[in-house]
Amino acid sequence: MAIYEKFIRILVLIIIGGLLTGRVYSAEIKIGWVDMQKVLNECNAGKEAKKVLTQEVEKFQRQVAEKQKEIQEMKESLEKQGLMLNPEVRAARERDLQNKLRVFQRWGEDVQNELDQKRIEMERNISSSLVKVVQEIGAKEGYTVILQRNETIVLFATKSNDLTDLVIKACDAQKK
Repeated sequence: MAIYEKFIRILVLIIIGGLLTGRVYSAEIKIGWVDMQKVLNECNAGKEAKKVLTQEVEKFQRQVAEKQKEIQEMKESLEKQGLMLNPEVRAARERDLQNKLRVFQRWGEDVQNELDQKRIEMERNISSSLVKVVQEIGAKEGYTVILQRNETIVLFATKSNDLTDLVIKACDAQKK
């Protein structure tokens, strides 16, 4: 994304530089902007992706609760029987508990990484289709440039140049 942001910044500087040189252009410069995060959150494809991810997270949370309960039961059992067990058996059970904890932690990290990768892939797929929609709108409506609205690239833009809702509608219409 950093390369994309650099490209946009350079493009904005070129446009501003062209405006400041005083040259008169025969064509009108038409600039619009889109809040892609809002589009991702509000378009149907984004809502569906969020629903799928939420279901995955809930499934993961149920599995975590089950595994935590199992580990807690092992720990309580060890604490209750600890004084009655001979030292070798107690040490073996403590090792088993520690191993189970390590396996649980690694599993949790792996599942979290997997969920993150799924989220990134879904966002990437949706974003690529959104870029096509923005390009179609730009060509159809005669925009010179359409920028992505965020605090580091576009510091100010009038609401009249906001194409976000139009992109959401076009994206949703495209999926029907």
